[in-house]
Amino acid sequence: MIETIHFYHTNYLHSHFQHWPRIHELVTTRKKWHVEEGESSFTLDIGDHIDRSHIFTEGTLGKGNIDLLNKAKYDVVTIGNNEGITLSHKELAELYLQAQFEVVVGNLIEPNEDIPSWLLPTTILTTIHGTRIGVTALTAEFTLFYKQLGWQVTPAFKALEKQIVDLKKQTDIIICMSHLGIHLDEDMAEQFPDIDIIFGAHTHHILHEGKEVNNSLLAAAGKYGHYVGHATIEFDLHDKKIVKKQALLYDTNELKECPQEEEFLNGLVTIGTDQLKKTAFHQPQLLPKEWFNDSALSTFFGEALTTFCQADCALFNAGLFLSDLPAGSVTHFDVHKMLPHPINPCVIELTGQELTDIYLLSLNESWPNLELKGLGFRGAVMGKMITHQFTVVGKSLFVQNKIIDPKQTVRLATLDMFTFGYFYPTFKDLPKTYYMPEFVRDVLIEYGQKHQLF
Repeated sequence: MIETIHFYHTNYLHSHFQHWPRIHELVTTRKKWHVEEGESSFTLDIGDHIDRSHIFTEGTLGKGNIDLLNKAKYDVVTIGNNEGITLSHKELAELYLQAQFEVVVGNLIEPNEDIPSWLLPTTILTTIHGTRIGVTALTAEFTLFYKQLGWQVTPAFKALEKQIVDLKKQTDIIICMSHLGIHLDEDMAEQFPDIDIIFGAHTHHILHEGKEVNNSLLAAAGKYGHYVGHATIEFDLHDKKIVKKQALLYDTNELKECPQEEEFLNGLVTIGTDQLKKTAFHQPQLLPKEWFNDSALSTFFGEALTTFCQADCALFNAGLFLSDLPAGSVTHFDVHKMLPHPINPCVIELTGQELTDIYLLSLNESWPNLELKGLGFRGAVMGKMITHQFTVVGKSLFVQNKIIDPKQTVRLATLDMFTFGYFYPTFKDLPKTYYMPEFVRDVLIEYGQKHQLF
């Protein structure tokens, strides 16, 4: 007898809920269909379901996302970097307390090497015919960031090697939920031929009909809920072997529109907004955003950033501000609307000469109008690079109006997105300190609270 096993999968939703009603309808309806046909199905999420730039996720600290996964009857999820490094240790530990599914992460442990209470390194799913499916999952190795938050992320393939040995003894089929990216998924398939399906994420890749590498079928469903993946395994129950594997994607734009989709989206915004109505601080005057010039708002934020980081000066882009800072009572909602980015502050230690070079690079005339996507940035354009409390006049560098020797060390406060080497290559290798779990909006709130006038 041949048993058909179905897997539906999503990944990298990033709190793009526009098509969630259709995703919910598809995976729940299909699960009922398969039960009626005497077939087993499992629904998986491969990580980065949350994104704190969305007001619903921010207001509920991701627990609203978990409620949506519960209602859609997901069976297993893993975490991406947005779950792992945009929440504090305590927030992540509490994120899945109400989960009605299993959370599997094979390469995340506590600093003392204990397994966190909210996750399993592997799990086993059992079909209605008794076929046992071993499940492992791996998340991207943002080692330094996890360490700052009190976690230890271990080498993915080293963890996987032991897990495969254990699962082979207990199961008929092995799948991996990988939030590592397409290139590492391909390497995984070459190195671990016992994995039957690798469900991939992290690099936003789309595999419309899957991709066969060695003995593994790679399946991936892009990003933002544009697709839902559907992989199937046909398993010979007598010979205990797979006879066929295939994968396909459903375009959610082509799925039937669900009733009250707009009301659903508005409802999420209302829930998040209600959670963030509390006053954060009081501000005496309106500070308008200005993307292409220095402004009172950029000065205010520059002071907040340098104060928080105990730095000498700061560098950030004016496009960071998506709305004005209002006068009067400033709520957490107001600040989130202005700074929705999941971006952390960072201090880089560099010489006066290195900072001079950075200043000159920041004068690039093409940068302000650059449409920037990713790196945590959730705005429209880069905007002017703000060089707060430092400038170059002639051949001299001034920091806080004092001439700095080219060999003198300076502490520069900046945004973590500038440390990855895309705009400032030298930042990647310079000594740096990341501040976590605080986002830039938390930095502004703390400064506002300390300097508010009643």
